[in-house]
Amino acid sequence: MHSDLTTLLMAVGSIVVLIVLISKFKLNPFLALTLAAIGLGLASGATPNAVVDAFAKGVGGGLNKTGPVIGLGTLLGGILLGSGGADRIANAFLGGRPVQYVPWAICAAALLIGMPHLFDVSFIMLAPLVYTVAKRTGSHLLYVGLPLAAGLYVSHGLLPPHPAPTLAVSAYGANTGLTILYGLFIAIPTAVICGPLFTKFAARWFGPAPDLNAGPVGARETSAEELARVSLPASIVAVLLPPALMLIGTLGLANTAKGTGAWNFFSALNNPILSLLAAVIFAFFALGLRSGYSLEQVGKMASKGLAPLGAILLILGAGGGFKEMLTLIKVDALITHHASGWPVNPLILAWAIAALLRICIGSATVATVAATGIVAPLALAHPGLSPELLVLATASGAVMLSHVNDSGFWLFKEYFQLSVAQTFRTWTLMLSLQSFIGLAGVLLIEAFIA
Repeated sequence: MHSDLTTLLMAVGSIVVLIVLISKFKLNPFLALTLAAIGLGLASGATPNAVVDAFAKGVGGGLNKTGPVIGLGTLLGGILLGSGGADRIANAFLGGRPVQYVPWAICAAALLIGMPHLFDVSFIMLAPLVYTVAKRTGSHLLYVGLPLAAGLYVSHGLLPPHPAPTLAVSAYGANTGLTILYGLFIAIPTAVICGPLFTKFAARWFGPAPDLNAGPVGARETSAEELARVSLPASIVAVLLPPALMLIGTLGLANTAKGTGAWNFFSALNNPILSLLAAVIFAFFALGLRSGYSLEQVGKMASKGLAPLGAILLILGAGGGFKEMLTLIKVDALITHHASGWPVNPLILAWAIAALLRICIGSATVATVAATGIVAPLALAHPGLSPELLVLATASGAVMLSHVNDSGFWLFKEYFQLSVAQTFRTWTLMLSLQSFIGLAGVLLIEAFIA
């Protein structure tokens, strides 16, 4: 029988090993999580078979709800981007507005477009639009690009079906619809502050204007013909349908008796898998077939976004295995036993743990994966704690201080032709601001609902 101190040291040691494997030895996060989890189980004295069984159980548990949600969200985003619906929304927001309104318009469009899709894919697909708008308005590339990145990353960091918040929803047993509702209360002011307002503040650090004729190689720009084929209202409905259905479901469940027909109906609306499936089917017909694309073309659009998804799902699965190993050595019971007496607000603690892991590891998804195993017992130790706010606190911490160990840092730098110093003064500072605002929003909502 291990003492409490030994158990805690083993857990901390496994996290240190995880960080070293990823940051120093540049190991793939999936492999690093797998090695750290199995090593932790073996160090605890469990038999190899018991360790492997626990890891496999955790992988399955980590993906049983998260995988379908992320997969359907990616399919929806693929159709939205491939059909030209995303560009249609962006162009509608931009229109012929004066140049001073461009950061506001592009940030609002990015927040909406980013809801159903992975950040990297949305960013790469919309980068040509940034160059086009900058040329059209005679603006510095970052005047358009920074608010675009802010809007996309606010959705990526806070709102399901993105991998990090979706995994946290599953790990904490949170209500998806309520998480989206609270997330929107935080996301909208965060996007305003980190997008157009921060862009105006950071303009002093932009430096010389990049060459607008040296745009991202291989990026796809939607033609005028394609834009004319796709419906703007249908594009907006496709994006808003999942959160709208889940929010209706959440409100309906709060006002109907359990077990009734109405309760079952609202429960179905509140199910993220069913809501996203409805949106994918709608987009398939309204943005795909109705816009004149063939079945094969729409299928290719939907599938294109699945390419980068395999690695993410493997990481999420391995994170579930790591979490299960922490349970195997009774870390969850230890934290539950002692956490009720801790003087720190558990939401701040969740944010801080995720932020520390993000700074060390680089990936917001991996930071959330690793943090949930540590943080989940806090929900048991504090029965009155909102699991939805715990999701948002963890997700906000996981976007803190993006730097050279984060792929998004280099993506932003290369696409907008920046120096490392410029990237720190814009991208890194913007995401750090987003993280702090997210925490402040979580604490503000807690004060109102407590």
